[in-house]
Amino acid sequence: MSTKLLLSAATSRRRVLGISAAAAGLALLPFSAPLRAAARLAAWDGIALGAKVSIRIHHDDERVTEQALQSVVQELRRLEAVFSLYREDSALSQLNKRGSLIAPPAELVELLQTSKHYASVTDGAFDPTIQPLWQLYSQHFSKPGAAAQGPEADVIAARLEAVGLEHVLVSRDRIAFRRPGMAISLNGIAQGFITDRAIERLREHGIAHTLVDMGESRALGQHPDGRPWQAMIADPLKPQGKGQIVPLIDMALATSGGYGFSFDPTGRFHHIFDPHSGRSPQLYRSVSVLMPTATGADALSTAFSSLSPEDIRKVMTVLGGGQVYLTTVEGRQVTISV
Repeated sequence: MSTKLLLSAATSRRRVLGISAAAAGLALLPFSAPLRAAARLAAWDGIALGAKVSIRIHHDDERVTEQALQSVVQELRRLEAVFSLYREDSALSQLNKRGSLIAPPAELVELLQTSKHYASVTDGAFDPTIQPLWQLYSQHFSKPGAAAQGPEADVIAARLEAVGLEHVLVSRDRIAFRRPGMAISLNGIAQGFITDRAIERLREHGIAHTLVDMGESRALGQHPDGRPWQAMIADPLKPQGKGQIVPLIDMALATSGGYGFSFDPTGRFHHIFDPHSGRSPQLYRSVSVLMPTATGADALSTAFSSLSPEDIRKVMTVLGGGQVYLTTVEGRQVTISV
């Protein structure tokens, strides 16, 4: 049975998370399909990272099924307590509130160090310290009669003083902001990181063939019947149209686009920011990146939203290769393979 993931504007990539995993030799089935008698299903539904989560694990050993499910849920909950902006008690929320964090969780240190790597190779196009810009635009457009052109240039410039990952001290013992008013959002990379961790937990329990979708998609191995997994990238403005099929074998695919959330009715001001200008980029309808890890694909799909095709190619060359699928604002499809 073919399994396809539709990445489109119909549903925000930050709203629905899911895992459907199968053991070797057992085809992955849709959540609503009946399982063959030998297969055991373990299921969990809940809320995590501000989104609905559905986890379905199929295996012909009930003990393995339950253990794998418990492991993934525990990891999800544990990492939510680190990265969530929806929880006031999370490590990230406490860092933003205090401006520093003593003895931070190892995962927060690791992800910030990884963020510094992608900030470096993209010349600052990837930068999780854009949270002050999010707050600025949210405050601006929540006021009655807000100016349609967005915040004034001098107000944006003032907020940009608090943006820049180079102003964040990161060590195993302490994370600290070097400038007042700084805050971090890891929404552009944490989903990918958690996806990779879910894959690790499933692999530890003998799950050999799986497609994990937690806002980003990562395939473990190939489809049990020997084919690649398939993902379809749709034009955000034509979600029901024919999309581009991308085969996945031990690879991850992440898509970013301003369609996920907009501050204004026109969609001109959305949740992706150019850290240099402080405004939402208008180059592409969507950006999809194929990489070995969901962490890397997630970070790059965010960063590439602000870069030209030429600069994207340079970054991918530095990183050693990969594929990028762009849908321009005019609807033209551009594929960059390195």
